[in-house]
Amino acid sequence: MINDEGVTVDLYIPRKCAWTNKLITAKDHASVQLNVGHLNEEGVYTNQFTTFALTGKVRCMGESDSAIDIMWRKKQAEATA
Repeated sequence: MINDEGVTVDLYIPRKCAWTNKLITAKDHASVQLNVGHLNEEGVYTNQFTTFALTGKVRCMGESDSAIDIMWRKKQAEATA
């Protein structure tokens, strides 16, 4: 919920898995959230990043590496288009 000043005042904001679009519950202790840094043409970090959250189920099935790779390539394609 957002108050009159525009500040978020919820105690718990659930996350969604970037790969499956399912909610990550508070009891999913195997879930991770990764920040992937953006680089410029010279390979220097630009103080910007993209966040990916993955559920424990995706990690348990061994799909997290390919999921992050596919999502990052899709993000790069959107940025260049």
